[in-house]
Amino acid sequence: MPASSAYTVHRHSYGDDESQYGELYLPAGDRRPGTVVVIHGGFWKARYGAEWGAPLAADLAVRGWAAWNLEYRRVGNGGGWPATLTDVAAGIDALADLQASAGLDTGRVVALGHSAGGHLAAWAAGRPVLPADAVGAAPRVRLTGVIAQAGVLDLARGAADQLGSGAVPALLGGMPADRPERYRLASPREQLPVPVRCLHARDDDVVPFSQSADYVAAARAAGADAGLVEVPGGHFGVIDPAAPAWQAALDLLPDLLDG
Repeated sequence: MPASSAYTVHRHSYGDDESQYGELYLPAGDRRPGTVVVIHGGFWKARYGAEWGAPLAADLAVRGWAAWNLEYRRVGNGGGWPATLTDVAAGIDALADLQASAGLDTGRVVALGHSAGGHLAAWAAGRPVLPADAVGAAPRVRLTGVIAQAGVLDLARGAADQLGSGAVPALLGGMPADRPERYRLASPREQLPVPVRCLHARDDDVVPFSQSADYVAAARAAGADAGLVEVPGGHFGVIDPAAPAWQAALDLLPDLLDG
């Protein structure tokens, strides 16, 4: 685990699979209110793991926020429908079990997700309105905000556009016409949770800018609290702690967490 005089890192499992764990980054000094759940991207594929979220969690801890760098099963190591969504739900709910021992503030929890992680973060925010028998319904820990960094927020459009060389149908087991109920339950476009802040670069050549722009337009039309911040740096600038796009995410957190 990474170490620093500014924070400590503790690994906790929320299931028996080797991918069912999170890394809890705790500031060594005074903490700011709230907890940030970091959800990495990688088109839900097994070859991309929690190491992508670790630099962000570390930077958040240095700045005083408790951060939960969440790992989950992905396509190729037991993930896909419904395991990936089940894991993200269980991993966020695990914060309730850590609340007392780690002194976590679970009354204000923001999920910060990149790319496919942006999808998972926005989906998780909509869990309270899912049907009672749906994957991820009845959350123990409710998200109070989302920062989606270049998120895949419209799964049907992502499938049609063949994002990630067919990553969306690989996650859900088929195209929208084949699995309409899965797309309905898994797509943030169907849930429109609030508040959501989207960060996206127009020159993103991995996930189109329209994924965020169209989501925010639809959310606002439905009366939801959503906003879009255009940032530089392509698809990966948002997860570079030294880049301006990461600073844009940091600038959003106080309003979402500090109260």
